[in-house]
Amino acid sequence: MTALRYIPFAGRLLIGLPFAMSGLGKLAAIGPTTNMIRAAGLPLPSFALAVAVVVELGGGLLLVAGFRTRSVAGVLALFSLATALSFHSNFADQNQMIHFLKNVMMAGGLLQIVAFGAGALSIDNRRVKIGSKES
Repeated sequence: MTALRYIPFAGRLLIGLPFAMSGLGKLAAIGPTTNMIRAAGLPLPSFALAVAVVVELGGGLLLVAGFRTRSVAGVLALFSLATALSFHSNFADQNQMIHFLKNVMMAGGLLQIVAFGAGALSIDNRRVKIGSKES
């Protein structure tokens, strides 16, 4: 039963790290990423890039750490659905369909985190325990 306490952390790690890596990738390719956002027809491509980096890099790292996990997971779920619709909605292209479904599946996993929380190995859980000892 004790080993089960590590599963929520493993889940947060497996979902959060790809987001953080994607944010870093956008920082490493600012010009091409901005052009891709522009080509998708989104307004204010430079601002959209900044938002994407903050959400992906910041959100991914916060998710792994388990800090404000439910809120962060909710934001990442909405971001995943928005990017699915904005960048992967050409269902005639099988690759785009796969990416669309991947984003939808990530949103589903993130909603599980919203529902069930961060788990034992998280900053959120540590704050709850500290708060209950002081009461």
